[in-house]
Formats: sequence, structure tokens, C-alpha cells
Amino acid sequence: MTCTIEVAEKPKLNDPILIEGLPGIGFVANIAALHLINELKAKRFAQIVSASFQDFAVTTEGGGARSPVNELYYVRREDGGRDLIIWYGNTQALTTFGQYELCGRVLDLVQELECCTVISIGGFKKDQVQAVPGLYSAATDQESLKEALDLGPKIMVGHVFGIAGLLIGLARLRGVKGFALLVDTLGMYPDANATRYALDALGKYLNLSVDLAKLDASAEETKRILDSLGLIRNLAEEKKKEEQQMRWFI
Repeated sequence: MTCTIEVAEKPKLNDPILIEGLPGIGFVANIAALHLINELKAKRFAQIVSASFQDFAVTTEGGGARSPVNELYYVRREDGGRDLIIWYGNTQALTTFGQYELCGRVLDLVQELECCTVISIGGFKKDQVQAVPGLYSAATDQESLKEALDLGPKIMVGHVFGIAGLLIGLARLRGVKGFALLVDTLGMYPDANATRYALDALGKYLNLSVDLAKLDASAEETKRILDSLGLIRNLAEEKKKEEQQMRWFI
């Protein structure tokens, strides 16, 4: 096994948009994806496992075992808007090869579902963050960049590591349009405030109103899930191991 996708259903969707929501800096994308899944009552249609995911399982109180996994959900819009595919999981791949394979396999599947737009979400690590965090974007093409910048971000200059950057880069090579949406965050713990601004910008782009009243609960749920996998450590340890442990986060 390298990277396997178990597809339970291939839904017929209206011009769907893929929204990436894997763990990263500040776990912004992860909280956003979980919140969208809960609020929009998204339906899971595919599960992804990879030999490049973390090599352990977490036991449950009932004696079961839960492994690192990615999932794909869909949302059919009843308001006439474009449908959504939400990419959620409790890990990214831990190797460069694994990241490329994971991203490529997901793009293969969503393109079969006639998805031609992707949006990645992430955190942009800062030592200090204002109450209103900064927003940044990079895109596959100038038209997508303009659409992103109309939401309020500045142009991202530098590197975008992990799936948040790779998804946009590989999408461009396939002729799929999209952009990354990054938010300032301290980066060590699930950041509900940064996620709030990411979801606000995303909602404007999708012309979709998402209730954020339970966003803090989504952040707490994210923290519990990731803590069980050992992905949230104390601040001192994260700073010490940042280059090694956080390279794939963003």
C-alpha cells in the first residue's frame, strides 16, 4: 500500500470547489474544515490512507484503534451556489513523496467529479499577532489571484510549505484554478480567532453564510483529536523542534 482511496460514493455535484482542511500551523485549515462539515452537514464519500501517514494507531476507551486518516466530504448547496468538496483529516503525509502522491490522488478524484477550483487554507506563523490578523494569498493564475485579493488578503511572498502550497502548485500544472488563503497565527495551538477570519473570507468568496457561533467548540474538538495523536505539544518543545516538526505545517 502506498496511498489508497476507498470511495463509497461518487456524487454528482454542481461545479464543485475543493476546500483543503488538513492540520497545519495554528490548525486553521483543520478547524475550518471541521466547522464546515458540522455546520453544513457534509456527507463523507471517501476515505484515504497512506503509507506516508504517521506509523501508529490511537486506542480508544472501548479498546478499539483509530489510525491517521484523511477523508473527503461533499455538500450540495440548496441555494444554487457551487457545491463543495471538503478535504479533512488528522494528518498530512510525513514525506515529500507522500505529500505529492496524496495531493495527486485527491486531485485525480475530484477532477473526476468535475472540480475545477481548489482553495487551500493555512496559518502564517508570526511571533506576534494583532487582534485582527493579517490575511495573505497566492494563486494558480492572475484571475484567481484577483478574486482572492478582492476578499481582503495581501499577496503572499515567500514559501508556502505543505499541502496548502503543494495543492495550488499541482493544481496549476493540471489547469485547475484556485488560491491559498493564509492567516497570521502564533501557530502552536488551534487558533479559533485566525480561523474566524479565514472562514469570513471564504464565505464571501462562496457567497455562503456560515454560522460561527460554535467555532470555539470546533477548535476544542480539533484540539482533542490532534492531542490524542500527539500533534499538540507544549510551547517550549515546539519552539525547540520547530524546523523539524513543523516544516509540513501551514
